[in-house]
Amino acid sequence: MTMPPPGRRDQLVFMPIGGVGEIGMNLGLYGYGPERDRTWLVVDLGIAFAGPDLPGADVILPDVSYLEEERGNIAGILITHAHEDHFGALLDLWPRLRVPVYATAFTKGLFEAKRASDPGGDVPITLVKPGEPFDLGPFNVEYINVAHSIPESNALAIRTPLGTVIHTGDWKLDDTPVLGLPTDAARLKAIGDEGVLALVCDSTNAMREGRSPSETEVAASLAEIVGAAKQRIAFTTFASNVGRTRSIALAAAAARREVVVVGRAMSRAIDVAGELGYLDGLPPFLDQDDFAHLPRHRVVLLLTGSQGEPRAALARIVEEDHKAVDLDPGDTVVFSSRAIPGNEVPINRLINGLIRRGVKVITDHDGLVHVSGHPRRDELREMYSWVRPQVAVPVHGEPMHLAAHAELARGLGVPEVRVIADGAMLRLAPGRPEVVDHVEVERLYRDGTLIGGLEAMGIAERRRLAFAGHVGVSVILSAKGELDADPEIMATGIPIRDGAGRPLEEAIHAAVLGTLESLPRARRRDPEVVREAVRRAVRSAVAEAWGKKPVCSVFVAVL
Repeated sequence: MTMPPPGRRDQLVFMPIGGVGEIGMNLGLYGYGPERDRTWLVVDLGIAFAGPDLPGADVILPDVSYLEEERGNIAGILITHAHEDHFGALLDLWPRLRVPVYATAFTKGLFEAKRASDPGGDVPITLVKPGEPFDLGPFNVEYINVAHSIPESNALAIRTPLGTVIHTGDWKLDDTPVLGLPTDAARLKAIGDEGVLALVCDSTNAMREGRSPSETEVAASLAEIVGAAKQRIAFTTFASNVGRTRSIALAAAAARREVVVVGRAMSRAIDVAGELGYLDGLPPFLDQDDFAHLPRHRVVLLLTGSQGEPRAALARIVEEDHKAVDLDPGDTVVFSSRAIPGNEVPINRLINGLIRRGVKVITDHDGLVHVSGHPRRDELREMYSWVRPQVAVPVHGEPMHLAAHAELARGLGVPEVRVIADGAMLRLAPGRPEVVDHVEVERLYRDGTLIGGLEAMGIAERRRLAFAGHVGVSVILSAKGELDADPEIMATGIPIRDGAGRPLEEAIHAAVLGTLESLPRARRRDPEVVREAVRRAVRSAVAEAWGKKPVCSVFVAVL
């Protein structure tokens, strides 16, 4: 940790670019130094998943324009763990930044496996180990092991001359995890004893009282379900939840069943976990080519697609579109996962499709088949009792989660509690914490191989097309402004007939001809005037017949 020269008016600030006021797309900045010469530390670089309101978009990425401007002052990117909402944007956005990246072995391994199947250039990652502090400019950083639903999740202790910040990342308290170590309470207590300026903390389950069940309890429940199954049983879960994968494999072995893995993301996570020893002692996993050779009562399927992704293994099986795997009446599918907010509709569609095929479906409404990796209120209370921060900053949650977390922190006697939004620059020290600046942050969207803003990627226009369709009109005029041929009309995504049964294209055709006849001949010689007049007339005619105005493109040629 480099000490600043005496007399400088240094500040310690925190500014989220993503992950505050929303679930996903986590990106936090810590800045240290004078106002116009700060050194920055980036924590996580995640994505959010696009819903039906963003037609065509694959994922949502944080806007890193501010980071690009400050690239020369960025000391490094710290990745807390390998969930997509914390490291999923690294492949796409690192080339814009090209600064050092730090992560643990599992995160590095999963990223490199992902990069190998989706090449995007080399991203050098420096390995770190929990409990081994290192310096990055004015910051001293220590990774601290926390329990979560993926191996090697970490909180961060970020030390500066103005105080220490604990950035929790995603965490929970689980004294009996299936794999990995429990949250390192002793280390957090020790840092709390040293004195903690601020706790920047996960809010996902801040509205839920009590304490999350242990992964060991889930493992016991899954073993009972597998033991009672008569035919095939399939589990769909987050591919990165290696602890859950281990529990399912142990349950299968106890029931003398084989585990068949279906889905690229699942295979990738299992390969990385196996290389690092997290799956030691388990029978070999089989791939989808082995499925056809196994009796129904000997199969446990491990599938991607727990969030209803249309091209994932489970969706393709439900649509009878999978080349190697199928499910029959009497088989069982267990959703060992929770619905990420916004994914409820596609998940329910999958469940309904399975039930129509006579497949039994078990979700977390039916039994203990999933447990969250985030802290409930009793776990938050325990964290605060260890760390005893002067300032609480709720993150990783929608406004209702942040508000519940803030209320709890105030009730615990934290002197300063600040709820902020993406783009707000919060000065943590010196003095009382307050917002001192605000950066406009947008969203980026990956669509196929391209990345850009909402308008630049055409997504806003697609929304309009999805809502009201499109009408294309081609008009050919002579040099004298006279109609040279009958207008051509192509209507897409609009009703065929109006309420009286008349073809809607007839109304459009009449609107085009009427507009051209009403324009003085001199004005008909101006293509722009004709184009705008026809566009307005067509939209009005369709609105009168249908109640909606379509997107309208008018092509005018003058011969």
